[in-house]
Amino acid sequence: MPWSVAPLRLGRAWVMGPDPKTLKARWERLVAAGDAAGRAALFRPSRARTLHVAMPQLPGQRTSTVPLAGESGPCPEPVRVAHGPYDQQWLIPDHRLIDAARPELWRVTDDRQIHAVEGAGPDPGPTLTFSALLPDGYSPAGRPGRIRPLYRRPGGQEPNLAPGLLDRLSAELARPVTAEDFLAWVAAVAGHRPEGCAVPLTADPGIWEAGVELGRRVLWLHTRGAHSGERPRMPGGQRPYVRAALPERGLPETLAYAPEDATLHLGAGRISPVPRSAWEFHAGGARVLETWFERRTARGEPGTLEAVVPAAWPREWTSELLELITVLALLAEDRPARRALAERLAAGPRLGSAELGEAGVLPVPGAARRPASVLDHHEEGPGGQFALM
Repeated sequence: MPWSVAPLRLGRAWVMGPDPKTLKARWERLVAAGDAAGRAALFRPSRARTLHVAMPQLPGQRTSTVPLAGESGPCPEPVRVAHGPYDQQWLIPDHRLIDAARPELWRVTDDRQIHAVEGAGPDPGPTLTFSALLPDGYSPAGRPGRIRPLYRRPGGQEPNLAPGLLDRLSAELARPVTAEDFLAWVAAVAGHRPEGCAVPLTADPGIWEAGVELGRRVLWLHTRGAHSGERPRMPGGQRPYVRAALPERGLPETLAYAPEDATLHLGAGRISPVPRSAWEFHAGGARVLETWFERRTARGEPGTLEAVVPAAWPREWTSELLELITVLALLAEDRPARRALAERLAAGPRLGSAELGEAGVLPVPGAARRPASVLDHHEEGPGGQFALM
């Protein structure tokens, strides 16, 4: 997957949050600031973004392009994005607010796209995570990797793969290999190496089929069933439920796990059964459920836009938490199958860089490492101008 994009660099934390109402409340406070100094203090200017900079719209977004110093309109409608390895947040999709929004990534994110996001290092969880949503590439370990879209163009067009790779694999395995098959294989076998993420290739059709089948399940879990219409669910009798409701006012102060009865405690609220494997699931050196909880209960510095937070725990967060527990538990269940596949792969015939070089797949041409020229709709630039690419 030669074309990759650096993670988003927001520049200011208040433009992202766990619910859209909070983001709209922050925007309203910003535009209601009575003077330029007050608005600047809330906005938090950077080298890349000030109240007076003029920026084009992000691809696919219909936002104002006037400088923020004169902005008085409503908040742009927040969009759902993938935050870090397993969280989902909301983002104000306004190019004037984000230091490095990576427009090339927005151009190719649609209902056919899946993004592979590199992890920060070895964990009990996988080296790569996958998202159908636009990912921000954040890493709890502070060492974010690259974002690699499966397709270089919208509509599932032009796979982001080394030219000739699918043909070489199809010939070696004596069966057609699609881009989706290859990504499923990656999801099943990708591992961490000192030099980064490694994806070994098999020359055994049976091992390939087993890997693709397992990888499709991994992709289904990571993307929360986005392309299948079926959300992940635990088997009957193992599904987590709310046993004690969270308070109607305020946010819970603590998160704890009781292994003796497989119960997750959020303040006075209780959810069970929660498998120990879900509680112990780590990514980027941090426990996923703890990171998820902290992101929703953190209180920003008084007087800042980050301090604008929900007054109570929204019901939607409980649904999101139940789904996250389910995804983590099911991914943990797949670890033995991944280990067994890795053993079969290590003992079987491999397709290495020498064979790919002989087939002309390697080295990858420079053009494949650059974004495609994509412009299937008008993108408004500063002052109502339109960009041509």
